[in-house]
Amino acid sequence: MTSPSSPAGLRATPIVALDVPDRRAAEELVTRLGAHCDFYKVGLELFTAEGPAIVAWLRAAGKRVFVDLKLHDIPNTVRGAARSVARHGATLLTVHASGGEAMVRAAVEGAAEGADGGAVDACGILGVTILTSFDAAGVGAAWGRTDVDVSAEVLRLAGLTASAGAAGVVCSGHETAAVRAAQAGLGILVPGIRLAGGATHDQARVMTPEAAAAAGARWLILGRAVTAADDPAAAIAAVRAALS
Repeated sequence: MTSPSSPAGLRATPIVALDVPDRRAAEELVTRLGAHCDFYKVGLELFTAEGPAIVAWLRAAGKRVFVDLKLHDIPNTVRGAARSVARHGATLLTVHASGGEAMVRAAVEGAAEGADGGAVDACGILGVTILTSFDAAGVGAAWGRTDVDVSAEVLRLAGLTASAGAAGVVCSGHETAAVRAAQAGLGILVPGIRLAGGATHDQARVMTPEAAAAAGARWLILGRAVTAADDPAAAIAAVRAALS
């Protein structure tokens, strides 16, 4: 059984987000990027449109797959879902850390069951801390609190995720160094990555690939910074060069 890790020579692994409506659009983007990218994110839009078949197609094409479903339900339900995702060959799967330690642990156990004794690669569970679309005011409004320290909440949820035996957490680049210092055993995935001078779009807390990697990120999510570029292959190639 293998575990999710960064390829040799890269300080952090870039993952391109397939935030597209269907398999045809996904195939076009994967073909366009070619050998420049071997790791893709399948989120809610594409997964609900195409189902597990999109994961199987990417795996058959020699790509690793991060299934970003952000599961949040009772532990038994999440365990079954994680088992199913792992059986389809996903490398990473997200759950909401705010679902609680028992739920995150159930996801870890389900993913291990889905690996079927090594028949497929291990699927690492990542606990989502605070979404990068949130700032302190947004978190406070959602949680009914007037004073929220986002960094403190991220660290608290990272500790919960570590206690549940997960492979890592999802947090913004701004909390990465603190999480790395507090939870050295966790892999850190950073979304909201933007190239220097690029637009932030709908993200409130963003960072460049180089800065996130220097802070200790293991995986970086590249969305519109790559997919909306005039030359997506050149954009991801530039990111990989900067990280090597």
